[in-house]
Amino acid sequence: MSFKSMLQDMRGEFGSMSRKGFDVRFGYGMRSRSHKVVQDSSFVSVDAFKQSCWANMPPELLRDVLTRIEASEITWPSRKNVVACAGVCRNWREIMKEIVKTLEDSGKLTFPISLKQPGPRDSLLQCYIKRNRSNQTYYLYLSLNQASNDDGKFLLAARRCRRPTCTDYIISLNCDDVSSGSSTYIGKLRSNFLGTKFTIYDAQPQPPNSGAKVAKCRSTRIVNMKQVSPRVPTGNYPVAHVSYELNVLGSRGPRRMQCIMDAIPASSIEPGGVAPTQTEFLHSNLDSFTSLPFFRSKSTRTENLQSVPLAGYKDGMLVLRNKAPRWHEQLQCWCLNFNGRVTVASVKNFQLVASPDNGVGRPEHENVILQFGKVGKDVFTMDYQYPISAFLAFAICLSSFDTKIACE
Repeated sequence: MSFKSMLQDMRGEFGSMSRKGFDVRFGYGMRSRSHKVVQDSSFVSVDAFKQSCWANMPPELLRDVLTRIEASEITWPSRKNVVACAGVCRNWREIMKEIVKTLEDSGKLTFPISLKQPGPRDSLLQCYIKRNRSNQTYYLYLSLNQASNDDGKFLLAARRCRRPTCTDYIISLNCDDVSSGSSTYIGKLRSNFLGTKFTIYDAQPQPPNSGAKVAKCRSTRIVNMKQVSPRVPTGNYPVAHVSYELNVLGSRGPRRMQCIMDAIPASSIEPGGVAPTQTEFLHSNLDSFTSLPFFRSKSTRTENLQSVPLAGYKDGMLVLRNKAPRWHEQLQCWCLNFNGRVTVASVKNFQLVASPDNGVGRPEHENVILQFGKVGKDVFTMDYQYPISAFLAFAICLSSFDTKIACE
């Protein structure tokens, strides 16, 4: 039997497991109203699968088949077949988790956990953001076609929530349910009243006996309208801080911003440096908390940005600054080289590079880690790479949308 016919046969065996079912299970474009129905149908499909010829396949042959599928489906939307294989049963899922490499090594977004992993080292991963002004919602997509931003793979959604003293941007894996009480809530961005200082929170459980303080919010008590077990604490952990320099004199010029990555060491941008890489979402597996150094950082000190000077966060942490633009005499404007990825002038446009405060030997302008810019009405490109993740990059870009009374 040829590999092509084998693959077609496999797709036929679990074809009743709809694409929508995989989307619900793995958090892509899921719709909560059909969640229960899809899960029930998947159990029926799994039972049928166990009775098929694939259930008795030798493990070595099964691994070889799944490896070939992963190698052949390298881009979306065909990449969904890799996700489909991981959704067949626990055995297949464990094999696919071993076969699929991290985003840093493969450069491919596959499972939702890839959004929490550092980007590729040698190239910028190209994404774009669409803004919906009517409901204050922002959608992050993976670019599939460099010539157009109309076709993309949905990754994350965020909704702006105005509070009396701050503004929250709730970030979710579900484009239809962007709320802190959703089971797909993964974090948020919070600003101060002036819109000059921001904190990025990750909604992951704290490690046991860490003594970390969790930011108080509704999501620490109720998740998906259900009381959370006290043995599985959930909350919001500060993982990064973004600050914009005050423009007290009102002089015209580009914004100046700084990002302090609490959970990423400054050594990560050195040759051979390593950034913490999350391999799975930890919602209820208490035994695996200690395996994640991602949460053993100084990021869990406090929620109040003004209580501790920003300089106090810099020790050993990665610091990013926006790349200084140059003044173009002929165009009479500030310019940055986005290599064609940005086409519309905007005060929101920026490029982030490693700050000299990190003490590294490379020049500040050598490597762009994150760039964000406008390409059309309510459409913006977002390109990022190692050592930050799509989640962190998206949250940093959201801070550029927020109104800044004292920075313009």
